[in-house]
Amino acid sequence: MTASARLTAPFSPVPAAVAANGLAGLPGAVTKYARNAEIFGEGDEADFVYRVRSGTVRLTRILPDGRRMIGSFHFAGESFGIEPGATHSSSAEAVTDCEIVATPRNAVFRRAENDHAFSHELWQSAVAELAGARQHMLVLGCQSALERVASFLLEMAERSPVAGVLSLPMSRQDIADYLGLTIETVSRTITQLTERGAIEVPSSRTIVLRNRTSLRSAA
Repeated sequence: MTASARLTAPFSPVPAAVAANGLAGLPGAVTKYARNAEIFGEGDEADFVYRVRSGTVRLTRILPDGRRMIGSFHFAGESFGIEPGATHSSSAEAVTDCEIVATPRNAVFRRAENDHAFSHELWQSAVAELAGARQHMLVLGCQSALERVASFLLEMAERSPVAGVLSLPMSRQDIADYLGLTIETVSRTITQLTERGAIEVPSSRTIVLRNRTSLRSAA
């Protein structure tokens, strides 16, 4: 695969292997969060590891100039908040109404110490998340607006439970902050993809993939 092919591939979703095979079996307290509520803040102590039971979560950081950057989205069954240090490097917020399972970090570490398979899952998840973060940075630095939006839609398609239909829980502003674009650019680019026949937009949060080949070409 050429360097350009790697850069224009769709974003890789953060693996949920640990959530599905490990964290789901660990005890944890379930807390409900309303839309846009903060689950934890940047710099807070990372005493828990979290799993999305229902809803969607975004991980965000505020840049020195006040702009918001979204690093990732997490959906039902996926885990987040696993940190290498003692504090959280980003904030976690509920995109929609959510149910979140919080498992004490010490319980996760104890399980990893005594369960080789679980420890391997943690390692695989951490490596894959790092690779995804690196790819995200490369895409933001090298892709055009059209390529970024097309790649985002393909990523969401991979994570959608309904083939070919995206029910996006996030706003256009969320998408813009994830892709490093303005909301106007995101809206204009979605219109371009619609005019190409790659997608159809029956509502602001619903996108139907009409021509994946055209969408991949745009990405």
